[in-house]
Amino acid sequence: MPLTAAPAHRTIADAQQEFAGGLGYLAACTVGLPTRSAHAAIIADLDAAAAGHPDPMAYSATVERSRGLFATMVGTTPDRVAIGSQASVAAALVAASLPRGSEVLIADGDFSSIVLPFVHADRDLRVRTAPLDRLAGAVGPATALVVFSLVQSATGEVADADAIVAASAAHGARTLCDATQAIGWLPVEASRFDALICHAYKWLCAPRGVSFLTVSHDLQAAMPALFAGWYAGPDPWTSCYGRDVDLADDATRYDVSPPWQAFVGAEPALALFASLDPAELLAHTTGLARRFREGMGLPAPARESAIVTWADHDGCDLAALTAAGIVASGRAGRARVAFHVFNDERDVAAALGALGR
Repeated sequence: MPLTAAPAHRTIADAQQEFAGGLGYLAACTVGLPTRSAHAAIIADLDAAAAGHPDPMAYSATVERSRGLFATMVGTTPDRVAIGSQASVAAALVAASLPRGSEVLIADGDFSSIVLPFVHADRDLRVRTAPLDRLAGAVGPATALVVFSLVQSATGEVADADAIVAASAAHGARTLCDATQAIGWLPVEASRFDALICHAYKWLCAPRGVSFLTVSHDLQAAMPALFAGWYAGPDPWTSCYGRDVDLADDATRYDVSPPWQAFVGAEPALALFASLDPAELLAHTTGLARRFREGMGLPAPARESAIVTWADHDGCDLAALTAAGIVASGRAGRARVAFHVFNDERDVAAALGALGR
């Protein structure tokens, strides 16, 4: 399948008009905000269904356009993209590709949805961990797979993907990258990894229940289609019955039955982010985060992030932000704020003010 053409370019200012809220919302790392067009599409679909006119064929077309938009954003083709609903299910598929007893290296403290499928895979996998900033150096000749989030959920730390990919290649290990906290503000090239997972309900502002998994040709040869259902055939509408069903020849064999209404909302959200210049989006989000971090007197990270976290063991800073009407979050004893396309300098000033800075 060819790359899907990206929608016409829109500016950051254009994108901000797509959000009814956003001011004072610093929690895109927890859940993104729906766009106006996504909200309208979901309501229109519900109205049509309630009136007795649901359209399953139109739903499938929406799923395929969403797949194409995601493929465009991560620089791959739609045939390399499987659709799903959960990151953990995608990780479990990758775990099933490993021979029994394989060594899996995972970043310390990473999100449990990409950790537990390997710990509890019932394949006698040897799981070990290393700090994210030393993950590349921990790859060894026995390592079969390296698993990491490109951006850490708890800390906002951005992984040194270049070093991890190079070390993995040097030792013949495959890579699984969870880019859920990255895609939507950080440019990501899916083909660099054997598998890439993204749940779209955070930085891509899609309804919860829309996730994507990109799969390399090499990994596909080793990975079983554990969750194959009616949507895993080359033409799902002819794969509905019986056992004599050939799976798709490409990564779409890993598709699960799509949550139709969620994709109705996902398509316009994905179209918005596919229309933005990745460099402009990166500069906007990390620029706001940098100005907040500097106002807080926090040290600069090794790699710029749209997420800023700091120690807040007693929760006082998070409480102060909440009392000021700012939606933020706390994880692992840290306060956490995230700056997205719908935020601006007013958010930086308000958050610093709430914290007495």
